[in-house]
Amino acid sequence: MGSVLLLRPAGPDDADRIADLHADSWRRHYRGAYADSFLDGDVAADRRTVWSARLATPAGTDTVVAERDGRLVGFIHCVLDADATWGSLVDNLHVVHDQHRTGLGTRLLARAARAVVDRAAGDAMFLWVLRQNAAAQRFYRASGAIRAETATVSPPGGDPSRLNGTPVKLRMAWSDASSLVRR
Repeated sequence: MGSVLLLRPAGPDDADRIADLHADSWRRHYRGAYADSFLDGDVAADRRTVWSARLATPAGTDTVVAERDGRLVGFIHCVLDADATWGSLVDNLHVVHDQHRTGLGTRLLARAARAVVDRAAGDAMFLWVLRQNAAAQRFYRASGAIRAETATVSPPGGDPSRLNGTPVKLRMAWSDASSLVRR
């Protein structure tokens, strides 16, 4: 019998586990765009600070964790009505490496889309993905997103030394999040 996947709202007690997964994901997928000194150094502490603050004051956001047998295997964080044009921002979607290509990302994305449809003023949804993260781009395109524009990456914590040069990110957008709920 397989283990059961539990999707539930995140709370302040989840901040450390979410931060650890977030840091691991950045180390795996942001190498080259983010400075090695940051990724190999204080990225986990930086993410703990961010997630402790986010989960302490979650107004206007929706954060969901995925657990399998008590193990955090993924999470998604959505900022409702983040942009007047583009709608709600999926600011983070991360799945542990050994759970890629299991459908977990699709389930988390659908869960965020449901929050957008139920709680946001409009149904549009978007996210930013690094240009170098081709696998994530394929996933978002397969989920119905369109590539809308490019921009330069803002440095984590506003510290330019945390970036290598001026990496580029792509805006991926869905005009109607309800299409993700129906998948």
